[in-house]
Amino acid sequence: MCLALAPPGAAPAEEEAERLGDAARGAEIFGQCRGCHEIGPGARHRIGPHLNEIFGRRAGALEAFPYSKGMSRAFADGLVWDYARLDAYLENPRALVSGTRMSFRGLKDAQDRHDVLAYLRDFTASPRDIPEAAPTALPREVDLPPEILAIVGDADYGEYLASECLTCHRQDGSDAGIPSITRWPVEDFVVAMHAYKRKLRPHPVMQMMAGRLSDAEIAALAAYFEKLD
Repeated sequence: MCLALAPPGAAPAEEEAERLGDAARGAEIFGQCRGCHEIGPGARHRIGPHLNEIFGRRAGALEAFPYSKGMSRAFADGLVWDYARLDAYLENPRALVSGTRMSFRGLKDAQDRHDVLAYLRDFTASPRDIPEAAPTALPREVDLPPEILAIVGDADYGEYLASECLTCHRQDGSDAGIPSITRWPVEDFVVAMHAYKRKLRPHPVMQMMAGRLSDAEIAALAAYFEKLD
């Protein structure tokens, strides 16, 4: 089961910043970054790592790139590139990650940063496509009856059901090739699955998989993945 999800919870300030971001203008500003970074189809590591799928990715997590000691420490500390941290890094890279090799002096203008982040978002499939995910949170696709949201899932049963999910999603929470669903809040997981079940999300495989599940089974999966370490 390939649940196209990503870490949820965009704060209101992040949502407002996204509304202000102009991706077309951000593409122009990103010209300052192209000497070190590639983005888009076929992007490769250069002086800096490629920036595809940057939102929701753990800092220093790409294989085959020789990160600085500072970025490796950020990885060990669990730094994840959400909107707020990317904004801070673009403003002053060395203030957020001491010891980074990134020599860029930063974008001091907040609008410039919002525009660049709007552009980068276009190359991160999960946040762009998942309405409840940071940094592009939108109203939920489906309003579920309270009794469905109130179902307390059986995490042990969810573990049994999850074997099919884990053929695509990584149990360790990494997002290599497909977004992580580890430690997703129960309500967000349940809403997403019911959106697939009602074919409000255009992913035929997930529509098929969700259509096979009962309300109790969806709740069980949600309970399992929320607590999965």
